[in-house]
Amino acid sequence: MSTIQPQIIKTWKAAINLRQASDKQLKAVLLQLADELEKNSNAILKANQLDVEKQDPENPRVDRLILNKQRIAGIANSIRNISRLPNPSGKTLEKRRLDNGLLLQKIAVPLGVVGAIYESRPNVTFDIAALCIRSQNGCVLKGSSEADNSNQAAIRLIKKVLKANGIDPDCVTLLPSARETVQELFTATKYVDVLIPRGSESLIQFVRKNSQVPVIETGAGVCHVYVEKEASIKKAVDIVVNAKVSRPSVCNAMDTVLVDESVAPAFLKQLQPKFNEHQVEIFADAKSHKLLKGYPHLQKAAPEDFDREFQSLKCAVKVVKNIDEALDHIREHSTKHSEAIVSNNKKHCARFLQEVDAAAVYTNASTRFTDGEEMGLGAEIGISTQKLHARGPFALEKLVTEKWLLQGNGQIR
Repeated sequence: MSTIQPQIIKTWKAAINLRQASDKQLKAVLLQLADELEKNSNAILKANQLDVEKQDPENPRVDRLILNKQRIAGIANSIRNISRLPNPSGKTLEKRRLDNGLLLQKIAVPLGVVGAIYESRPNVTFDIAALCIRSQNGCVLKGSSEADNSNQAAIRLIKKVLKANGIDPDCVTLLPSARETVQELFTATKYVDVLIPRGSESLIQFVRKNSQVPVIETGAGVCHVYVEKEASIKKAVDIVVNAKVSRPSVCNAMDTVLVDESVAPAFLKQLQPKFNEHQVEIFADAKSHKLLKGYPHLQKAAPEDFDREFQSLKCAVKVVKNIDEALDHIREHSTKHSEAIVSNNKKHCARFLQEVDAAAVYTNASTRFTDGEEMGLGAEIGISTQKLHARGPFALEKLVTEKWLLQGNGQIR
């Protein structure tokens, strides 16, 4: 197999050209890209259909791969939103004169070349490219073979728009989807500044363990909703149903319901018909299994079910004695992505917000809002569950690092 290094070097060099582009050019690229995406939606959908037809239709994760007119319109609007956000690069973070006369400045600068490895989800190709263009970072993208036709169609459109606006189109590169390219990308330390995996836990851990390029994790989500004893039952049911069924294949979907034993009978009774409408399969602990007797999609939970990111219409349910047991369970099983409590007890809500160690912590709301677009950050590359550099939505504002500038007049030390 031929080496991918020439492609990466081209991106590295093209990133220099991108850093010289004016803000007007960058905005023009994104606005035109959004328009061209909508104009060329039929071609994109045709390519996407080729990918979808190769998949097992029974696999719930196929939902991540599918594009339609509505999703394309959403991607286009997301790109427009990114164009309206200020470029984080070039911003002066600090400026002062030292005692020796040196003028010191700290400015935000692009990371350089951002590498991304991701599964399915062809929208990610547009999201990452748009974020990197706006922040003046080059990017090398390694999508999966499942979405190869979709990604190829996307990259052709992106390069066409870049070229039309006088920017070197090699600043955005789609690497071959073959798995062999990954190992070479892992060693491209001279040309790739950071590598971001987005996908399953196995993918993330594989990249983390093998890459010599610095890695920023966008972690898997084992997300909990805790229904506390002073919760509004109707509100809790609505939140739990939304967190599970609105889009079960994504990382901010709920995986485990924890419910206080004092309200478990009433809550689970009202939850059953709502879950049954969507044929949600429940993996229940012993206490909740008794309360859910007769529910048609019921399984007894094994210990490992409470560590599963289901990414489908499945979830675990556990009855807990009180908030202490709920917090202990979350500490033990959380992947530090998104966690929620439903309660009218302000004291317990405040305690939950303070004690839960996660990128996003909610009171009385669905975990589905952990998303760059929903938080007003534009799209995101992923949701970071680590604590260095970025946590939560890895969006435009985090695609920069710092540079110190010192201007003198002959000072020596």
